[in-house]
Amino acid sequence: MQVDELLAVMARLRDPQSGCPWDIKQTWQSILPHTLEEVYEVADAVDRQDAAALCDELGDLLFQIVFMAQIASEQGLFSFDDVVQGITGKMIRRHPHVFGNAVFADEKAQKQAWESIKQDEREGTGNTSAGFFAGIPVAMPALRRSQKLQQRAARVGFDWDYWKQVIPKIHEELDEVQDAVAKAEPFTRIEEEVGDVLMGATNLARLLGVNAENALRLSNNKFERRFLRVEALLQEQGILLEDATLEQMELAWGMAKQEEK
Repeated sequence: MQVDELLAVMARLRDPQSGCPWDIKQTWQSILPHTLEEVYEVADAVDRQDAAALCDELGDLLFQIVFMAQIASEQGLFSFDDVVQGITGKMIRRHPHVFGNAVFADEKAQKQAWESIKQDEREGTGNTSAGFFAGIPVAMPALRRSQKLQQRAARVGFDWDYWKQVIPKIHEELDEVQDAVAKAEPFTRIEEEVGDVLMGATNLARLLGVNAENALRLSNNKFERRFLRVEALLQEQGILLEDATLEQMELAWGMAKQEEK
């Protein structure tokens, strides 16, 4: 199997006698930034709909998983096979409508069952120290974590009925930002109020069925694409970006938007 070959390569790289000095000295903590970077590069390939790049980036991500599993295996903690066995069993347990006889009325009922199974798994392992929000990593990107927290709270009815009800709340939070700035309140207070605005926006996204993290990433990509076009349009006029006036940049921005339409 090609996976076995990859595992053998990883073991060779970590061999204390003949391996790569850089690979040998790595730990879970030291390679974690590289793992996260590979996840973002997978996302970038998906956004660009670049199949060749996605194939390559998925390989890089798989290598990070193999790397962490190898470190664990050396310490007698778990192996790559344990990782595979664990995720296989988990997917079978969480899809009783596929691998069992369960029948759900609709997608909502299936998602509720999924969350119930996850809760049973946490209780089975004794992982209840974080209480109601157990299983939502603190290290998760804040925007995504905000939406996850809200989704969990909604399971017990702490939620809006309709997405339009969130709009006045967002306006209220914006007013509080404006008020805090007008009163020259401490920066931490202003920061908190801005955070409330962002949380309101993630709530709106959730109720509309939008993944807030993905939506912002796409908007970031759009902004970057348009601004680079602004730079190009200005250069065509013999104007350097750093020398352009705001009016010139706004005019070029409008042209860039129009071109996309």
